[in-house]
Amino acid sequence: MPLMPKRIKYRKAQRGRTTGKSSRGNMLFYGDYGLQIIAPGWITNTQIEAARVAIVHHLKSRGKVWIRIFPDKPVSKKPAETRMGKGKGDVSHWVAVVLPGRILFEIAGVPGDLSLVALERASHKIPFKTKIVRRYAYKPE
Repeated sequence: MPLMPKRIKYRKAQRGRTTGKSSRGNMLFYGDYGLQIIAPGWITNTQIEAARVAIVHHLKSRGKVWIRIFPDKPVSKKPAETRMGKGKGDVSHWVAVVLPGRILFEIAGVPGDLSLVALERASHKIPFKTKIVRRYAYKPE
């Protein structure tokens, strides 16, 4: 079952704009390591699932993984070899709109080197430039 909303207010959405930086969801909240996106764009539900499977497969049911994005935007597509006009096409897939700085995945409860490799494998499934961020343990004075 692909990631998609259970119900939505409107069946089809306009494309919108992907400008600026992410003001929310841009810091580690749950885990110790995270995958942060650097470029703006749309990430499809299949890409999110492929990255999740890559992380979970590498961790071998150790630790905990959080998915910080959800594909809630419908993308419509007209069938192949269809003439112009006749309205907007049917919904073909769902995407999550991500802006630079957004944390996509977080990992906790596993050693650092294992987390880094798992997130690096997940980054190969995401078609945008990403970087791995780490929660720095500091001592308050």
